[in-house]
Amino acid sequence: MEKELKYKRVLLKLSGESLMGDKSEGIDPKMLTYFAKEVEKILNYGVEVCVVIGGGNIYRGLNAAEQGIDRVAGDQMGMLATVINSIALQNAFENHGMYTRLMTAIEMQEIAEPYIRRRAMRHLEKGRIVIFGAGTGHPYFSTDTAAALRAVEIVADVVFKGTRVDGIYDSDPEKNKDAIKYDAITYKDVLNKGLRVMDLTAISLCQENNLPVVVFNMNKENNLLKLVSGENIGTRVTH
Repeated sequence: MEKELKYKRVLLKLSGESLMGDKSEGIDPKMLTYFAKEVEKILNYGVEVCVVIGGGNIYRGLNAAEQGIDRVAGDQMGMLATVINSIALQNAFENHGMYTRLMTAIEMQEIAEPYIRRRAMRHLEKGRIVIFGAGTGHPYFSTDTAAALRAVEIVADVVFKGTRVDGIYDSDPEKNKDAIKYDAITYKDVLNKGLRVMDLTAISLCQENNLPVVVFNMNKENNLLKLVSGENIGTRVTH
C-alpha cells in the first residue's frame, strides 16, 4: 500500500558542514552515502525532491575579510564551493540509481544546466532530483536565502532544513542542557527572538509566501521519511 504523503514536493536544505562527518573540513564519503540513502527513501514514494547545499565545509565567504578578501569576492568563492558540494551529492545520488539534474545560478554549462524555473519544475515532474548550486548567483545572499527563493519559485510544499539537532531551541542545546525545544513557532517569533534558524532574508521570504519550514535532525535515520509521512518531528515554522 502506498504511504500517505503530507508533502509532495520538498526542498531539502543542507549545510556544507554536514558533509564533513567526523572530519574537520572537506567531504566525508560516508555522509554522501548516508544522504543518498535517506533521499532515496522518499523518492521511492513519489516525493519530488530538490536540494540546496551550502559550502561552509570548503569556504566561508563571511570569513573572507580576515584573509584580506573583500565580501563580494569571498561570497563568489563561497558560491563555487556550493557547486563542488553539489557535484559530490549528484554523484552520490546517481551511484544509488537516482536520476538528477544540477542547475546553477552562475552559468557553467560544461558542469551544470543554467537555472531555468520551468525546466527545473519539469525535471521534478519527471522524478529527477534537482540540485540547485551557486546560491542565488549574487553576493550578500546566503544559501538559506537561495533555498527559500528556489522553494517559492518551484512551488515547493515545504522547506526541510536538515541539521544535527532535533529542532529549534530557545538557546543552543549543544551548549545549554536546559535549552527548551519548540515543537512549533511562528515566523514572527523566530525574527523577534533572534533565533538563528535561517537568516532574516530567508525567514522573511518564507513568511511573505506562506512557505512552511521544518527544522529537524537529518543525522537520525528515517527522519526525512517520517516528515513526508506527516509525523511531528523537529520544529515547524509557520504563520
